[in-house]
Amino acid sequence: MSEHVREELDEQSVDRDPIIQFQRWYDVALAAELPHADAMTLSTASRDSKPSARIVLLKHIDTEGFVFYTNYNSRKGRELADNPVAALVFYWSALDRQVRIEGAVARLTSEESDAYFKTRPRDGQLSSLTSNQSEVVGSRAELDNRFEELRHEYEGKPIPRPVHWGGYRLRPDRIEFWQTRFARMNDRVLYELEGNGRWSIKRLAP
Repeated sequence: MSEHVREELDEQSVDRDPIIQFQRWYDVALAAELPHADAMTLSTASRDSKPSARIVLLKHIDTEGFVFYTNYNSRKGRELADNPVAALVFYWSALDRQVRIEGAVARLTSEESDAYFKTRPRDGQLSSLTSNQSEVVGSRAELDNRFEELRHEYEGKPIPRPVHWGGYRLRPDRIEFWQTRFARMNDRVLYELEGNGRWSIKRLAP
């Protein structure tokens, strides 16, 4: 087990800011070279409260929240348009750590999405143009042919960001840190955003 995991998760010693506390744990996961340390489960719900979940990648974190990118017309994009709240879960099994995050979600500005799109590998840019994510497709060949058509169309030219693709930021109002201990006596520390803009910190029973 990692030396970092042997550190206690205690409500008295964690950082008062959960974003800083998350960044500390995330840095440990990255330093440990865990596969897909940036992978997070994103849970959304439809207007009539039917939930759905999938894995997406964390692309940026700052004082405002957690950023990811996707197709606005995908199922998650449609659900976020109808019901702009979501939950994230990070699980780093090798470290015996989990983080649960909840909050409101909003689209990034066009400028922010444009800037990130330009950093994507060219094939990733092309796939964003090719795929009508979550829609029924006739065959794999249909997708592959469309991809090759676009590759030829934009050969030697910059690829524009599709209007249906861009970023979201989840602004947390609840973050829970979980760390395993003996006999399932696990540590759970909960941050909740209060009306005054400050975070309360509580210990939860395992």
